[in-house]
Amino acid sequence: MPTPARRRPTVKDVAKQAGVAPMTVSYAFNQPARVAAATRSRVLEAAAQLGYRPDSTARALRSGRANQLGVVVGEHLSYLFDNPQAAQFLAGITDVCVGEGLGVVLIPTRGDASDVDRVLAAAVDGYVLWTTVADDPVLAAVARSGRPAAIQGGPAHPGLVCIGPDDRAGAAAVAAATPLAEATPVIISFPLDRRRAGGVLRGRDLPPDLMDPQAVPFPVTAARLAGYRDALTAAGHDWSDVRIAVVERNQRELGERAAAALLETLDGGGHVVVLAMSDELALGARAAVGRTRREVTLTGWDGSREAAAAGVWSVAAPLRDQGRACARAALAGGLEGHRVPWSVVAPEGRPVRGYSG
Repeated sequence: MPTPARRRPTVKDVAKQAGVAPMTVSYAFNQPARVAAATRSRVLEAAAQLGYRPDSTARALRSGRANQLGVVVGEHLSYLFDNPQAAQFLAGITDVCVGEGLGVVLIPTRGDASDVDRVLAAAVDGYVLWTTVADDPVLAAVARSGRPAAIQGGPAHPGLVCIGPDDRAGAAAVAAATPLAEATPVIISFPLDRRRAGGVLRGRDLPPDLMDPQAVPFPVTAARLAGYRDALTAAGHDWSDVRIAVVERNQRELGERAAAALLETLDGGGHVVVLAMSDELALGARAAVGRTRREVTLTGWDGSREAAAAGVWSVAAPLRDQGRACARAALAGGLEGHRVPWSVVAPEGRPVRGYSG
């Protein structure tokens, strides 16, 4: 015969045990300044003996606060833990939440009609948004919700704090740090939009205005492509002929496949510069480069030690710092968005060119 479940102790049970009124128990937990120190100690001792804990849902209803921060994720949730830079961003958010005594709620989106209801139904006091597109209806819904919110890297939206580096300037700077004028450039790009279609394109296949959110809805992709184009054009390359491999996700193995596909399209030998939008993609590309006899210069983004040790030029704009900034902005509810400092990081043993922003 199953053992009957133990009844959860109530405020009335604690009041009886402590010899006080039920309202005194409520004050002891929620408004301790209204209760004498000796009385509150007696209440807390009685609660401990009975195993009583205040109902967090009821407390949230009374206070109007959930004491939780929502992280709205446009990627598969496992990406936050599998990708080292995504994990750093989440770690920055949790740094702030731990300091403030708050919980973190991860809210996945799928790009369908259910996203708005799922995000707004979460019991959170504010939001941090990660990897989304300019036409995402969640942006307007969150802005109208009255809860403070910050978005990493954009897109900019009225009512949301936008925090991130100048991706266009950073991409141009890291590209210019390489021997572009004497080399053939190729690009490994993040997805252009929610379809996450892959494949090899040419510059001519992309819209003329890369920064138009209607043309390239993922803002980080758009800005970095524009920065690469700035540097390539300045170095005398014909943008319309530049080869670009678009990968579905920021994963090392996809960077390897993309680099292999790009190198196969090039005739003859000669120096090649691979402009990858992350260190993970660049490290994947390095594996493909190792199977060729070409001289190749690699660039990435994230400023990781592994990339520097592997000979990759990169851009450092620490995502852990960005996670902290987003969390603080979302909790403060009034901070203006700001640009995150960035710098070009040279491979180990190579001088830094001094670019920064």
